[in-house]
Amino acid sequence: MENTVTDSATSAAATQQTSPQNSSAMTLANRTLKYSTIFWFLAVMAGQWFFFYYIMTFYGFSVISNNMEIWNRWEAMGSTPFVAGDFGGNLAFAAHAIGGGIVAFGGALQLIPQLRSRFPKFHKVNGYTYLTTVFALAISGFYLVWIRDQDPIDMSGVGTSINGLLILSFAFLTVRFAIKRDITSHRKWALRLFLVANAQWILRVGVFSYLISGTLLGLEPSFGDPFFLMWTFGCYVIPLAALQLYFYAKEKRSLGAKYVASFVLVVLTLLMIIGAVGFTPFLLTVASGGEIAF
Repeated sequence: MENTVTDSATSAAATQQTSPQNSSAMTLANRTLKYSTIFWFLAVMAGQWFFFYYIMTFYGFSVISNNMEIWNRWEAMGSTPFVAGDFGGNLAFAAHAIGGGIVAFGGALQLIPQLRSRFPKFHKVNGYTYLTTVFALAISGFYLVWIRDQDPIDMSGVGTSINGLLILSFAFLTVRFAIKRDITSHRKWALRLFLVANAQWILRVGVFSYLISGTLLGLEPSFGDPFFLMWTFGCYVIPLAALQLYFYAKEKRSLGAKYVASFVLVVLTLLMIIGAVGFTPFLLTVASGGEIAF
């Protein structure tokens, strides 16, 4: 009995000694995850807001000046969005493109905690605008893929269609949990919605990241590589998987999970930055009327 009491006292003393160490380690892991997330968000916001600038400069002003023929600068990439005489189709494409810019700009604002807490009315109004826009984005995307495009549906069209279904589903769940006042679930679905609503931007940034990274590594990447088929779906599957890992790491008291999630976030962010750095001058070339070439 005496030995048991002694062992218990020793164990309690050891716990008291190690508890501050465990607490310190957990604090460090939480901070690592937090700053990895901030790093990701700042990179995304910078890329998204430049994308908004490009869309408004190129597509927005072309609509205002009735010069939509310039959309066909993308012909070198196999795309001719402007079709003479197709008023409805051109209008749908313009709405889709400009809507993508609005989503890129307004979505990032919804994720800033200080903005939510200090300006709740703005958060609510911006949220309604965002949800309306992503709904229109999905519907116009379905129209462009399944009705306007006369070519047979390929895997790119399938990937875009699944993306649209995810947008509508996640938007519904975001609103549903907001109405139910389940703020935790609302924010989780809002983050998922943010990722799928911006999947086409992620797709393009990912393509440039692959081309640049592959070239730097001496792999000679080309548009015929299997990566491009995978990335048609990966542009939303991989971000959603990373987000789910983040949720798990944030909620669990696991040092390993927090560091793994932090590492994944940092790696994905660095790859995203590489792609954005390559994507930016390319978009500036398109907007300025320069020749598109690879």
